Amino acid sequence: MKLFCRIILAAAMFSTCAWAQPGPAAQAQQPWWKGALFYEIYPRSFGDSNGDGVGDLNGITQHLDHLQQLGVDAIWITPMYPSPQVDFGYDIADYQAIDPQYGTLADFDRLLSTAHQKHIKVLLDMVLNHTSDKHPWFVASAASRNNPKADWYVWNDGVDAHAPGVTPFQQRYVHDGKVPPNNWESVFGGSAWQWVPARHQFYYHRFYAQQPDLNWRNPVVEQAMFAAIRFWLDRGVDGFRLDAISTLFEDPKLHDDPQLPGTNDQGDPNLRSQYSDNLPEVHDVLRRMRAMVQSYPGDRVLIGETYTPTVAELQKWYGRQHDELQLPMDTQPGFGDGANFSASWFRRALQDSQQIQGEPLIVFDNHDNTRSIDRFGDGQHNLARAKVIAAVLLTTRASALTYYGAPIGMTTATPTRKDDVRDPIGITGWPKEKGRDGERTPMQWTPGFQAGFSSAKTTWLPVNPNYPDVNVQTELAQPDSLLNWYRQLIALRKSEPALHDGAMQFLDNGNAKVLVFRRQGPEPVTVAMNFSDAGQPLSAAIAPGAVSTLASTAPELAHASSLHGVSLPPYAVWVFKPAAHPAAPGTP
Repeated sequence: MKLFCRIILAAAMFSTCAWAQPGPAAQAQQPWWKGALFYEIYPRSFGDSNGDGVGDLNGITQHLDHLQQLGVDAIWITPMYPSPQVDFGYDIADYQAIDPQYGTLADFDRLLSTAHQKHIKVLLDMVLNHTSDKHPWFVASAASRNNPKADWYVWNDGVDAHAPGVTPFQQRYVHDGKVPPNNWESVFGGSAWQWVPARHQFYYHRFYAQQPDLNWRNPVVEQAMFAAIRFWLDRGVDGFRLDAISTLFEDPKLHDDPQLPGTNDQGDPNLRSQYSDNLPEVHDVLRRMRAMVQSYPGDRVLIGETYTPTVAELQKWYGRQHDELQLPMDTQPGFGDGANFSASWFRRALQDSQQIQGEPLIVFDNHDNTRSIDRFGDGQHNLARAKVIAAVLLTTRASALTYYGAPIGMTTATPTRKDDVRDPIGITGWPKEKGRDGERTPMQWTPGFQAGFSSAKTTWLPVNPNYPDVNVQTELAQPDSLLNWYRQLIALRKSEPALHDGAMQFLDNGNAKVLVFRRQGPEPVTVAMNFSDAGQPLSAAIAPGAVSTLASTAPELAHASSLHGVSLPPYAVWVFKPAAHPAAPGTP
């Protein structure tokens, strides 16, 4: 429940909101993931150790020193299991092995051991909703209606093509006089039902046709998937990011989803996924999964891919007894509808995040969305704005999730020709939907050949042409680079108790240009961010006494001793705390 409080300061113009936090005794026992910085790695694009143009596990291991120096607490590796790579690993053919293009189980064990030596946790992506159509389970299930795995997936006879109520959309998919049983659509376009002649039935696929949905109403399926989770827990992984977790169950009566006005980028009717997503049964599964994971030592963690319209909906993913996900992703600040680069937007979104009864997990970038430096950029001040976004991510009371390349300002390199697209959704949706290749290009390590990612002449996706300037090596040598700004904020996040554990107190809530909040504690830390392209004055009432700068993107604020007469430069961030030795009365 949201707790409001109001404090009237001297100028009677600053409203303050704070949320209670655990006391010192509780904080001392907090799990490692509370307040942690997670770093998503797309293995195809992070580091190529064998020169074949595709990243691999050894390539990740080779760059762990960089992640340690950056200050990362945990890495999340997107699927590296055996896969036909239709959806680049999210179509899994074996949950208990490594795809040969990424290496071997021995390579994974070495990666895990090396990461742990460097105090970096390792999380894997677990895809529970569907498998590849090449998985032995589905091959068996699709062979007949009476094999041992016949009901491991969602099958249906369909309906007569001329039955009352059949829609024109369904009639596009006629097979032997039958059409899909309802209007459900694949996220990637077309009907979510695929015909299999051997069974004379349709199977359901929420995503690509090559990704058939598992039947989670069959308890044997749950047992098999939990066994896959235990396989990796037994090897020592520290947790999982659960892909598309809301989609595990569908309405058993197969009601049509309500139709909305217009069509999507694939040309299909817009639907509201009332009966094909976010059904309550998924929470029962999560409680059982959480209990299993908690039976292992070391505070193993479950992160959920949870795109929700409100924090009230997000709250459900923690569980009524906080017995489901420890960290459902709060995508409202970074991806929410109407997200824009303004102090008002972020103030409202962050205030909402602080309503959560549990640890928020803030996300701005991932492998499925245009990079935040482009989404929040204006074409002229993208780098300055990216520094503001970094401050929002790393100084808010929340755990934080970033994505490879974000700390150096990698940009989205969307293909300009359909012939260059690798992502299937970009091929089928072109030109309205250009796919997700742009945010998945190879990591830019150096200004040298192939950005230091690979020795191959051709990489699986081309390296972004801006790599001579945007790369780790170059930015490490530039004191004011985005990378060094990330490093500075991450270090402060670890060294300043208020930035790790302190409640958030929002100040100057009526200011449309500047976002200010204070992280509370014995040594409170205040963060001020200018979201405009003009200097903005700061009232001394925010911090009446002497202050000491901890970090700032504006060099002129490095030695500021108070807020008297201070103007926050365009797109500037200023992080400060009370000075250790307050200035004498009257001292400016």
